[in-house]
Amino acid sequence: MTEPTPSYEQARDQLLAIVQQLESGDVPLSESMALWERGEQLAAICTQWLEGARATIEAARPKPE
Repeated sequence: MTEPTPSYEQARDQLLAIVQQLESGDVPLSESMALWERGEQLAAICTQWLEGARATIEAARPKPE
């Protein structure tokens, strides 16, 4: 069973926590690799949310005639 997609804010906060863990240097290599992979997934989720928001804004803008 897959996890539900987090909101933009949840994904961003999780990504920030991962970055802080990786930057601490206190994480073993195997765990660092797993964190990196999760960070890539979270970054992709954030990008999808932002692209969706951009599309919504563009669709709401009046079209020049």
